[in-house]
Amino acid sequence: MKNKIIVLIVGCLLLMFNCKSKNELINQTKNKKKPNVLLLFSDQHNKKTMGYENHPDVITPNLDKLSTESVVFDRAYATRGVCVPSRMSLMTGLFPRTLGLMNNNEETSVTEKATSLASIFKYNGYKTYTFGKRHLKGGGDKGWDVRKEVHAEEGDNGNYLSWITKQGYQSEFSYDWAAEFGKGPIGSNDANAKIPIADLGTRISKLPFGYTMEAYTALETINMIDQQKNSDTPFFCFSSFYRPHQPYTPVRKFMDMYDVSKWGKGTKLKSGIKMPESFYQPTKDLPPLLQFQRNGGNKVWNMDKAFENEQIWRDYIGAYYALVTEVDHYVGEILQALDNANITEETIIIYTTDHGDFVGNHGMVEKAAAGHNIYEDILNIPLMIRIPGKTLKGKHTAELVTLVDIIPTLIDVLNLKTPDLENNFEGVSLAKLLLKQKPLNRDYIVSESWFQATVIGKNEKLGIMKPNPVNPRRDYREFGDMFFDRTHDPLELNNGINNEKNQEKIAKLRAFYADFETQVSGIGMQEINNTKNNHK
Repeated sequence: MKNKIIVLIVGCLLLMFNCKSKNELINQTKNKKKPNVLLLFSDQHNKKTMGYENHPDVITPNLDKLSTESVVFDRAYATRGVCVPSRMSLMTGLFPRTLGLMNNNEETSVTEKATSLASIFKYNGYKTYTFGKRHLKGGGDKGWDVRKEVHAEEGDNGNYLSWITKQGYQSEFSYDWAAEFGKGPIGSNDANAKIPIADLGTRISKLPFGYTMEAYTALETINMIDQQKNSDTPFFCFSSFYRPHQPYTPVRKFMDMYDVSKWGKGTKLKSGIKMPESFYQPTKDLPPLLQFQRNGGNKVWNMDKAFENEQIWRDYIGAYYALVTEVDHYVGEILQALDNANITEETIIIYTTDHGDFVGNHGMVEKAAAGHNIYEDILNIPLMIRIPGKTLKGKHTAELVTLVDIIPTLIDVLNLKTPDLENNFEGVSLAKLLLKQKPLNRDYIVSESWFQATVIGKNEKLGIMKPNPVNPRRDYREFGDMFFDRTHDPLELNNGINNEKNQEKIAKLRAFYADFETQVSGIGMQEINNTKNNHK
């Protein structure tokens, strides 16, 4: 009997040890799993239009909370103030001049052979997802395991148009789309219909709450989180909202948060929305295309009519704020889903955008990308990065950073391997800044279009007008270069290019641009130039 008891005790101990070993093995396997990466992205989000930026109107509780948990980059910049070049810089780690992509419609051998962020994650064993507006080219759009888009022309792996049609609201969405384009979207029953446009592309949506493009992007992202919560495979998800990009058609729920009936002291003070500080900048001070649009040269961006009736301006500005608040709402839904799945602390979260919107500053609407590539409203973008347990919560940094820095940063932070690259990444890693608060000590960064290269320094900014090989009509050299001293002129109202006291600073910024041209290949730009020359 005594021997049986001893055997039983030994057996129990062995069983306990075996269970413990298995549990330790499971825990070790879990610990070896790399963090998930959730890239929350919006389109055309003016950095200043958030609560934590002390904006007098805009309501963004979820982004405000995320900012308190993240490192916030106060001086992050778009590589070009328009969608595709900026997004491709984010997704390939290459500058627009290397890609040969400075407008939305260009393609080169470099864009085709580029290695995407999604491909890098896939190469490292991640499951890769994208939901919403991608707006990418060639190699920059490769590497996705699952992709569901907004536009029908981006494919029908499941897209918003198919979804909203099944919900019975296609005509309501077409009404929104037509506010800018005068017809429904490609692939819809209304693609060739004539539907009235709206002043400044602005009107209240006929869609019910919960049926917008933002709702769809959030829904798909939340479903993915639920599917992935118990997976041993980490995920990379590019969750990309279409808004607050035009057409400016918010649902009533968010528009009602803003009083647009009159100019006031701001929503935070329970008053009407506040007039933008640079709203009445003289038209003559703006670059030529912006002057043209201010004077009524565009049928949608009819600012001449809006200055005769400022209610039109208030409707647009309030609608833009409402769209920002809608994006914030769905960011909150996604972050709550991470919490519910108990994987927030296993997930790196990034929030950023491709470029900004004037939102009435400089008396302008939209981004006017064909006419400038300099104003802070368009180039300075929100960027916050949360690495659980590693980044200082609520830390703000004024270091100069740009979207090409994201790929090298994630490679460093996650120790990712890279496949063979056709072109080396052109950004710098922010890992030491994020994790150890070590400064970058960058003197400048560059944002560049075909016709204007802007050199952004610590306190000054120089916009150099250049010959435009792809569209000679948009050659603004006669207007001249632009210089802003942001310390003394933060609203960028006074072009100091001819002021004698600025010449030393201007010369220094020109030297920075010369340095940039030697450091960044421009191989794609040259390819476009050669193509244009061969067709002359």
